[in-house]
Parts: sequence; structure tokens; C-alpha cells
Amino acid sequence: MRIFKNKWFARFARKERISDAKLCEVVKDADQGNIDADYGGGVIKQRIARPQQGKSSGYRSIIYYRQRDKAFFVYGWSKSERANIDEDEEKEFKRQAKLTLSLSDEQILKLLENETWQEVTYDEES
Repeated sequence: MRIFKNKWFARFARKERISDAKLCEVVKDADQGNIDADYGGGVIKQRIARPQQGKSSGYRSIIYYRQRDKAFFVYGWSKSERANIDEDEEKEFKRQAKLTLSLSDEQILKLLENETWQEVTYDEES
């Protein structure tokens, strides 16, 4: 399983102190079938717990997701900021997910090299 985050999400995660290990836990939950919301088209919403707190008061994330293959964190927010994404955002996320999930390994490498995306590093044993 390869996990990525775009520049925007990387800044969000750094600001909110969301570790790569936490992002890996979120994807692992999804791989086990624990998906908070499936919008279809490869777009899911997953909750991320705040440090030392639970998921209910934490963050929400939009992920372009293909089970046991790739996950791309693209957007996140605090539950206190907003309840959910709107219909227009959902449509745009689905459009972008179709493109992103169809990227070849070579295309992903180029996006990593120009720092459009970052690969989330983790220990597969954990």
C-alpha cells in the first residue's frame, strides 16, 4: 500500500500535528473496511483523532482511495470548522480522484520529484 499527501494536506497535517503514523492508521482502518463515508468514485472521508483525544472531536480528511493499493490525502478540516463538504466539492473530488488514481508509477514519481505530492513513510510491520 502506498500513501501520499498533497502539498496542501502536508501543511495542514504539520500545523495540526498529525503524524505520518496517524495517517497510516487511518488508511489501515479503511483497508479493514472501517470507512466513515464513501462518496463513490474512489473518494472517502475518514476521521482522524486529535492527539490524546478521540475521533469525534478531531479532524476529517478526504482521501482518494483504492483498497490495498494507493491512498492520496487531499483535504482536511477540523470538525469545529465545518460539518462536511458540499455537493460541488464532492463532484470535483470525484473528478480529481479518477485522474489521480489512474496515474502510473512513472507519473507519480515525477509528482514526487517536483514536490506536488509527498509519500507518507511508515513501518509496514506496525
